Amino acid sequence: MAGDTAGSAVAESPNQDWSQWKGRGADALVVGTVTALSDGRQEVRFRLLDVVKQTQLDGLSLTFRPESARKTAHRIADIIYQKLTGQPGVFSTQIAYVEKRGSRYQLIVDDSDGQNPQAALISDHPIISPAWSPDGTRLAYVSFEKKKPIIYIRPLNSPMPFVLANFKGSNSAPTWSPDGRRLAVTLTKDGLSQLYLINADGSGVRRLTTSAGIDTEPVFSPDGAWIYFTSDRGGSPQIYKIPAEGGNVQRVTFEGSYNVSPRISPDGKTLAYVARNNGAFQITVQDLATQQTQVLTDSARDESPSFAPDGRTILYASEIGGRGVLATVSIDGRVRQRLSSAKVGDVREPAWGPLAR
Repeated sequence: MAGDTAGSAVAESPNQDWSQWKGRGADALVVGTVTALSDGRQEVRFRLLDVVKQTQLDGLSLTFRPESARKTAHRIADIIYQKLTGQPGVFSTQIAYVEKRGSRYQLIVDDSDGQNPQAALISDHPIISPAWSPDGTRLAYVSFEKKKPIIYIRPLNSPMPFVLANFKGSNSAPTWSPDGRRLAVTLTKDGLSQLYLINADGSGVRRLTTSAGIDTEPVFSPDGAWIYFTSDRGGSPQIYKIPAEGGNVQRVTFEGSYNVSPRISPDGKTLAYVARNNGAFQITVQDLATQQTQVLTDSARDESPSFAPDGRTILYASEIGGRGVLATVSIDGRVRQRLSSAKVGDVREPAWGPLAR
């Protein structure tokens, strides 16, 4: 966080009316203050309290500049969440998506709550398929600025993208390997859409699949051993997987006649995808061990699922009133929320970034 200093511990205060919070049914409590400093910065001091045990779980003092208030609040939320659950929080993570306003397209980088959109790229031509590098410093995407789909990589600390793949025909659907050294992409340079591997500097292109159908939408498993993808090689679009170094292809989805856009949970146990059910396109998950499936959404035009880095929530695009919007759903389907991003534009192609570093 620019302008912030390292946090220091805050000692426990004995002056706490525990009975008041017990009476309200609270198990934990956060108390704190914000103070303006003479140099223009601000200091926030907070304590996380266990109401049941009547003790302090954590306490920190952080200084920040006013423009970093949101980042500091998200950092505090992550600290609290991890202390209470033992799992890293995702409040400080970012999302990327494509927004269309009129005839202009924008590649947006936003906070995970959709409240801080920043344009990383503005174009008069379509932008699709943003994909985060594992370290969160780069975005791969597809642009039609040269009148054909070309894959670019944009370092977020630089205004200049570079071309990753510009072969004959279509270059699309980039996805990063877990180590960030290469990407799987979809190319038509040798005929039909097929999967290829390419180094992150654009070198070392190698064909991965060979089929009489269309193979597309690759995504690596978290351990880097497999690549899941969409293919109509069996007659209708289904999800398949292939070893990342090449080998025999295995079919993964069998329920339904239309399953596309695979994404794998960070723990590698769950497959999320878009299934067509009675004419509606809905976010669905499949337990990869048991093959049991569950439909998570009930809209008609849901697309582009993307797991939060903790695997508990899925970000996706939906359509309301003919306009694309962003929404989230918990992995069990019980909690759904619409993000407030892009109240004016048409939003598509969301991608949730990695844990903040």
